[in-house]
Amino acid sequence: MEQGLIHIYCGDGKGKTTACLGLAIRCAGRNNKVLFAQFLKGRPSGELSSLALLPNIEVLRGKEILKFTFQMNDVEKQQVAEEHQKLFAQIIAKCQTEKIDLLVLDEVVGACDKGLFDEKLLIDFLRNKDKGLEVALSGRNPSQNLIDLADYVSEIKKIKHPYEKGISARDGIER
Repeated sequence: MEQGLIHIYCGDGKGKTTACLGLAIRCAGRNNKVLFAQFLKGRPSGELSSLALLPNIEVLRGKEILKFTFQMNDVEKQQVAEEHQKLFAQIIAKCQTEKIDLLVLDEVVGACDKGLFDEKLLIDFLRNKDKGLEVALSGRNPSQNLIDLADYVSEIKKIKHPYEKGISARDGIER
């Protein structure tokens, strides 16, 4: 790709990560190298097993996170923020030393929104990224600065969700 663009998948609906996965699979299917990094996630999920089967996609994650952000105390939030900082340092190093065609930063927008990742670092990276690097970001509540920087912004809106009826995440569907 001569010019890498920036995508944001946001909103309160289910499917932001799924959209990023679809883009990653499409890109890898054309023999491009994909780096798929996850923020705010740490539990095993079905997509990780599928991605492991694809040779052109590498997954990076931080330490396992067992709680939602609203369940964390200040010490836990600080630990998560430090893990995200380490993860981002790994991402930058890989982008500087390897030819990455698509970088997916799954839930980085949510991490910024919750104060668990420094949005200024993200924006600086996006402004100074390699010209050919395509980047997809996902998560709720992107700032206006991120929206302005993006080339694509797609909002996934929740109309109805089974969680509202007490149905937990199910293997193979939500995880």
